[in-house]
Amino acid sequence: MDRLLAMKVLSAVVEAGSMSAASRRLGMPLATVSRRIAELETHLGVRLVNRTSRRLDLTEAGRDYHAAARRILDDVAEAERIATGEYVRPRGDLMITAPIVFGRLHVLPIITDFLKAYPEVDVRLVLNDRNLNLAEDNVDVAVRIGELPDSGLTAAGVGAISRIVCGSPAYFLARGRPSKPGDLAGHDCVTFDGLTQADRWFFRQGRSEIVAPIRSRLSANTAEAAIDAAVAGIGLTRVLAYQAAAALAEKKLEIVLADFQSPPAPVNLVYTGGRLLPRKLRTFLDLAAPRLRAAITALPT
Repeated sequence: MDRLLAMKVLSAVVEAGSMSAASRRLGMPLATVSRRIAELETHLGVRLVNRTSRRLDLTEAGRDYHAAARRILDDVAEAERIATGEYVRPRGDLMITAPIVFGRLHVLPIITDFLKAYPEVDVRLVLNDRNLNLAEDNVDVAVRIGELPDSGLTAAGVGAISRIVCGSPAYFLARGRPSKPGDLAGHDCVTFDGLTQADRWFFRQGRSEIVAPIRSRLSANTAEAAIDAAVAGIGLTRVLAYQAAAALAEKKLEIVLADFQSPPAPVNLVYTGGRLLPRKLRTFLDLAAPRLRAAITALPT
């Protein structure tokens, strides 16, 4: 039995949450995954996994063995990286994910400069407003906007982005400006499914939360569509500051209700921490972090 392979299969099953998910992740038939786990249990003489129709749980022995196996696999991976020179100079493949608009505006320019400076690194950029699982999707570093759940990942904060309410000058000329959240009941709104609810927006005044009912004349599933509709005078929209930065700079939109904004959303570079990061990842983080901080600081509030 190849014990390293068996450890890798067990680790994939644990991280993916099921044998079928591990099968897809490893590119290995489901029957082979199941057989590898069974062979490992036979070799050790203990049950590692409790299998039910709905879930898969590690036994106490399985938890202890998986933790030890994970350390061994990490050590082997680091030894291989050192042997191939990955820690000596930036080289190899790097997978990066970021929200669609933020990634296009602020992450892609950093990546292009990174690629010009380090010709031995190839990058795959995945722009997606859905958070990918770093382990399951083989992501090296992710840009995350919003509060982070507790996890074993490492996060490097690079700033915070305001949620703003804005509308076009033509709309304000015709309908007036809201001076408090309660005024929104008399206005038309454009909602963005990824950030706001279609019938109410939430604000802060001091320590108190304010719930403002709204009428959504248009609900869009992308920030770009919501912003374009607001520019066209359909109504007020609420988006993250970076999403409307261009329209604000061109005076196509103006911010209202700034004194009632909710706390800004934190922005982090998230990656799987280790005792020794690959040089390609460390070099990218060193380049990206200060540039993202500068870009976020320059955003409207």
